[in-house]
Amino acid sequence: MIKKILFGLLAGLLCGNWALARERPNILLLMAEDLSPRLGAFGDSVAVTPNLDVLAAEGVRYPNTFTTAGVCAPSRASHILGMHQISTGAQHMRTSSAPDGAYFAVPPPEVKAYPELLRAAGYYTYTGRKLDYQFSGTLSGSGPFTIWDAEGTKHPGWAGRAPGQPFFGFLSFLATHESGVFRPLGTMPHSSTHLLMQVMRWWMMDETPAAVVSPAALLLPPYYPDTPVVRRDMARHYNNIAHMDREVAALLAQLEADGLADSTILIWTTDHGDGLPRAKRELYDSGLNVPMIIRWPEAFRPEGVVAGAIDTRLVSFVDLAPAILGMAGADLPEYLHGQDFTVPDAPERQYILASRDRIDEVPDRQRAVRDRRFKYIRSWRPQQIGGHELAFRDNLEMVREMRELYLAGKLNAAQRAWFEAPGEERLFDLERDPFELEDVSGDPGYRDDLLRLRTVLEQRLSEIGDWSEQSEAAMVESFTRDGERRVTQQPLASVTDGKLTLEPASVGSSLGYRLDGGPWRLYTSPVDIKGALQVEVRSVRYGWEASKIKKIEVGENAR
Repeated sequence: MIKKILFGLLAGLLCGNWALARERPNILLLMAEDLSPRLGAFGDSVAVTPNLDVLAAEGVRYPNTFTTAGVCAPSRASHILGMHQISTGAQHMRTSSAPDGAYFAVPPPEVKAYPELLRAAGYYTYTGRKLDYQFSGTLSGSGPFTIWDAEGTKHPGWAGRAPGQPFFGFLSFLATHESGVFRPLGTMPHSSTHLLMQVMRWWMMDETPAAVVSPAALLLPPYYPDTPVVRRDMARHYNNIAHMDREVAALLAQLEADGLADSTILIWTTDHGDGLPRAKRELYDSGLNVPMIIRWPEAFRPEGVVAGAIDTRLVSFVDLAPAILGMAGADLPEYLHGQDFTVPDAPERQYILASRDRIDEVPDRQRAVRDRRFKYIRSWRPQQIGGHELAFRDNLEMVREMRELYLAGKLNAAQRAWFEAPGEERLFDLERDPFELEDVSGDPGYRDDLLRLRTVLEQRLSEIGDWSEQSEAAMVESFTRDGERRVTQQPLASVTDGKLTLEPASVGSSLGYRLDGGPWRLYTSPVDIKGALQVEVRSVRYGWEASKIKKIEVGENAR
């Protein structure tokens, strides 16, 4: 970190921008939903992504970035905490719609979302409408109030910060979500859920994605049958990608217009792989491998980083928290599972760990470990097929058609595999078999690699813990009290010589205060409240209900 800061100072001096070099960078994280590396800059000849391709030319591409789950809520939970979801009770998809009743995951008491740590370090933090951390609901306003200065913000979210204050923004892009592959509004819906998603996209998106990619132009992976339905659905996915590309361009133009491009580190990635069958929700690379681009302004560019470069190291989503905290110069808590891959001479990651547990109404438990060449997958439900019926996913027309073709015996071996039992163990040689179609776990020639990755998985699970060693019901029981969500106790508060001091009454709770009905502030140290007429405080333990608001008698000496 010292080398990075010194390099930034030197770069600022060389470019005649001493004031910028002394500042901390703004950091803007943009996350498209449900998208594999389908960009021109990542080698996809069909994708229409001119703006992201320019961003890639200005930044660094990380083609070997992997999420910790192939589905949004567990993946987003691991990202925001910097810990694998299986170690925080956030592994099932999803807590707010669990078949046996909604619940909130309860991470360990010392664990904080990294935007809260940035906020404690002086950053203004904001996010859009989507949370989905598992210790929150899906949308803004449903999670701990201490993580963000502002939630549900529209562009430009950075406008709410104090003069000179650095910001961290995190925005998601709905356009590429799986629901965008459903037949759009104006066509007959398949289900009530389909209709709801049609209306929601119409309401939340400014315009309908234009048809810029022809179904005939597509290159299909071998696990999809070549039918008009498949091509039509995939073309719709590509058209959504092009729409998202334009949305990103508009945001970057606003950043430039506000004079912030030269002080903002920009990260663009996606929350997991394609919202398509045999991709989303799976532990194949089609579900885990995501594109990532980081563009550094000159003053904050790490030593040795060159615009337009491709960094092929393995990156896990649990690495984003330490990397972003490192960019901000903030301290890294010991509980983080990842590492800051952006610092000069950072050690290269050897393995990627990923997990799959209950998917909506369908129980499952799988764990995967991957190195540069091989992937090992262990299944605790060896008869659970990937292509099972699933209420939400079955709104995809191509899923329904593929299942019909399978039942009619009209799929080839590569296309049938998704509808067949996986067995307890699978091993794929990704160098020879990039689509993960040939299980070589029973091949004697791969025995050493099988044993090695099996051992790595067992060791890693032992190190970080796995809440799925018990049933989901038992886990939920441990999170609650007599079946009810726990409530955070009000903080202990005192006012002395015009300063407000707070202490947590519930272990691990985060503390907040507000003055004269203003916005809630994160409490980190005694606060000068002289001149305030009204002081309110509250606290929240992640996963628990926030405490009731406590009003503090200020007293004449504080005014």
